[in-house]
Amino acid sequence: MRLGGPVFEQWTTPEEWASAHRRLGYRAAYCPLRPGAPPEQIRAFAEAATAAGLILSEVGAWSNPLSPIESVRLRSIAHCQASLALADEVGAQTAVTISGARGPQDEASLTAPGWDGPHPDNYAEDTFDLIVETTRQIIDAVKPRRACFALETMPWMYPDSPESYLELLHAIDRPQGFGVHLDPVNMVSSPQRYFANGPFIRACFELLGPHIKSCHAKDLRIGGRLTLHLDEVCPGEGVLDYPVYLEEAARLHPDLPLMLEHLKTAEEYDRAAAHLRAVAQSLDLEWT
Repeated sequence: MRLGGPVFEQWTTPEEWASAHRRLGYRAAYCPLRPGAPPEQIRAFAEAATAAGLILSEVGAWSNPLSPIESVRLRSIAHCQASLALADEVGAQTAVTISGARGPQDEASLTAPGWDGPHPDNYAEDTFDLIVETTRQIIDAVKPRRACFALETMPWMYPDSPESYLELLHAIDRPQGFGVHLDPVNMVSSPQRYFANGPFIRACFELLGPHIKSCHAKDLRIGGRLTLHLDEVCPGEGVLDYPVYLEEAARLHPDLPLMLEHLKTAEEYDRAAAHLRAVAQSLDLEWT
């Protein structure tokens, strides 16, 4: 397993960027480039990552390919295609976004309010087929050789369970171009799954293991007020069964990236990384 996360240290060159990750003990990194970056810059960051022993976990393709606004939907698909092409060129594991929300959205933005939120049409009869069609369109336009396109698991849209992700894998049928980005916290959407998240994580790896290319590392905590409140918190401050998560990740692949996210300060990221390292040490697991 490889731990990674954002860096707060200022850098100006690819080498400084890579060194900032190594000083934090990270062996995985988010791609710092966006679609449209010059080829020489892409090459420089790829070389700096390799020289520093870093794996690039993901290119963020965050957008709404299912937007009900056709102009936003088409721009989102184009953005995903460009992000996948960048991931393939720079050597990242995945280009990742959500499947998309079919609710209201501002025409001026790919990620305006509603782009990633709950909506009844997210589970409409034709939504699954639209995800399949759209994902194929993205992959077939790029024909990636190394990277894969992936959908982040979410609580209120497909894929929202390991079973629905597996169903998408089979339906999309692009084994070289489509993979799994696993975020178990995003799928914990009930008290039953919350209190049994260890067996749930094992089920994710059992069903999806060979297809998992990257993971997010977060935590969550349930509130005691009605009706149901689940809050994302810093790893180590919630109930996510990290012994199970890290055991399964280490068993799957020694270079599987687990990426910290959504924290506000460098100190919070340091605390989260220390927790994951302590859990791994208690289990005699090694970060590569």
